[in-house]
Amino acid sequence: MITRAVGRDALLLWFGSRAGLLMSTLLGVSFAEYAGKWRKWDAGLFITIAQYGYDGEPGKPPDEGLPAFFPGLPAALRVVHLAVPDWETAGLLISLVAGAVAMVALARLAEHEGADGWMAVAALLAFPMAVFLMAGYSEALFLAFAIPAWLAARQGRWAQAALLAAGASCVRITGLFLAVALIVEFGVRREPPRRAGWLLVPFAPLVAYSFYHYSRSGDWLAWKHAQEAGWGREFVWPWDAWRTTWRSAMGGDDFAVAFRMEIAGAVVAIAVLVWLLVLRRWSEVVYTGAQAAALMTSAYYLSIPRSLLLWFPLWVLVAKVATGRRWVIALYVLICGPLMLLNTTRFLSGAWAG
Repeated sequence: MITRAVGRDALLLWFGSRAGLLMSTLLGVSFAEYAGKWRKWDAGLFITIAQYGYDGEPGKPPDEGLPAFFPGLPAALRVVHLAVPDWETAGLLISLVAGAVAMVALARLAEHEGADGWMAVAALLAFPMAVFLMAGYSEALFLAFAIPAWLAARQGRWAQAALLAAGASCVRITGLFLAVALIVEFGVRREPPRRAGWLLVPFAPLVAYSFYHYSRSGDWLAWKHAQEAGWGREFVWPWDAWRTTWRSAMGGDDFAVAFRMEIAGAVVAIAVLVWLLVLRRWSEVVYTGAQAAALMTSAYYLSIPRSLLLWFPLWVLVAKVATGRRWVIALYVLICGPLMLLNTTRFLSGAWAG
């Protein structure tokens, strides 16, 4: 049974951890300077889209990578910007509110699966890449739709699940994998066929976004080609992707550390997939496995550890293991917590952090 205390504990962990990060990273600068420090890497690109659209800032060379970013977060930025003049602060506020929604939903999903909800939240917040839940990135907003969608599906509320999944599809291409996983979950649960029509709804945002870019450029797959143009993410065989990443990880430049994290993330991802396969959690295998396949057949590993933030089945599994064994979550936080703080420092200093 899911109690009100589950949501309370999740919110305490979320806002408490955000307050701790704020105090530990705000020292020595004004808030305006602090907010500006969060406009790093993708956060700045989301703001550019919100300000000027997918053509980019007028007077500057067009950024061919912008269509890779789905419109959900830029649209939210434009709405919040009506009340919050500073774009960076608007992004931080969106992640703050969306993260709160996601943490409550994650705790409730874990409780629904028979685990302690607060442990799932603690595991996610201590993960080394958790800085991206606080930054003006799309992870928190995606999870605010995706986790409630999955919980609704688990409870047999398919109309609500489909509409929430459609919201997730507006935010990231990961919504496509969620939509396919919902179809598998529907089949595993042997739901009445008359309800299957709802499963088409999460695909609508992808079709609409593809049509939008087709009307602009004649390219139905502009979002995919933008990833290739902006980041060189072309399809290769998985062993070629591994070889390229390994060579980069063994280099002596600043990016070598990031590529080592990518390799570590790939190892964790494969271990989680094996874990889910052993447990025969087929729909979750589809959701996570499709992401892993896409990331590990790219020209090189990029953002694999960061993508694990979106693997809510992982955090539920961690909570299930730790429930009744509190030393597990304590040991996990002691190991991962300092790495999370280190990665936050790297991000704020402008270093590539995932």
